[in-house]
Amino acid sequence: MHVLSPAMAHVASHPGAFALRVLRGFGRNQGLLLAGAVAYYALLSVVPMLILTVIALSHWVDADELLRALGRSLEWLTPGQSSAIVDELANFLTHRDVIGWVLLGTMLFFSSLAFTVLEKAMSVIFLHRFAVKRRHFLVSALLPYMYILCLGFGLLVVTLVSGGLRAMGEESISVLGREWSLLGVSGLLLYLLGLAGEIFLLTSVYMVMPVGILSWRHALIGGATAALLWELTRHVLVWYFSTLSQVTVVYGSLTTAIVVLLSLEIAATLLLLGAQVISEYERIGQPGAAVPPAPLATEEA
Repeated sequence: MHVLSPAMAHVASHPGAFALRVLRGFGRNQGLLLAGAVAYYALLSVVPMLILTVIALSHWVDADELLRALGRSLEWLTPGQSSAIVDELANFLTHRDVIGWVLLGTMLFFSSLAFTVLEKAMSVIFLHRFAVKRRHFLVSALLPYMYILCLGFGLLVVTLVSGGLRAMGEESISVLGREWSLLGVSGLLLYLLGLAGEIFLLTSVYMVMPVGILSWRHALIGGATAALLWELTRHVLVWYFSTLSQVTVVYGSLTTAIVVLLSLEIAATLLLLGAQVISEYERIGQPGAAVPPAPLATEEA
């Protein structure tokens, strides 16, 4: 019979108190302010990063298939706005010959900004780790580019698998003389693949970004929490923008940028909230755990 760990038993017996502790810690760490910074730099980083990734992978994968897979992935991050981003990427891919060394270096620089800011935001939430051990500056400098390479490889795998599942959806099976289409099965598998990929991605972020070695179980707790909260939020956003929102009337041509920034802000908030869950969870039972580390504070004028 499996026995719960002391930390898990504490959370299971006091879920409300633990949730309140997480929210209080998130507020003390100025979580919304940190999420705003991460979202802003993510907006600057996402297009250059996607351009570099698509251009690199287009040498091995058909560009149209790659853009379709990327559009499905972006729909998880920017609900309702993926087509606009994919159209811009397709246009840039058509004119890839304009990329020179200066533009390439600029895109490499901007594509890493979001990871750099995310690492600094994580150091605030995991202050109890950062105060004990600091990461070498060369590791911090190379980490974003290594992660971009990993994301590119992940996109390649998703493109190949989703292509196979789409092909399966065009097939049918015969049972007792009746034909049954596999379209619904392939759609379900695509959704489950996306959800599993989302949890894996968030778990990897929690494994890599904080200073020190984080238990994969703790990272998985944060990844599953953030992913499930984002799934609920994502469907609400899709419903809101398709029914009630008047953002097009207010912002006009800026609508796409505003909606993408709002989606990134909410996603960054849930990402850092998942980190706060891990931070509070791993300090359960430690001496002084009831007293949080010194929070992020601004100096009064």
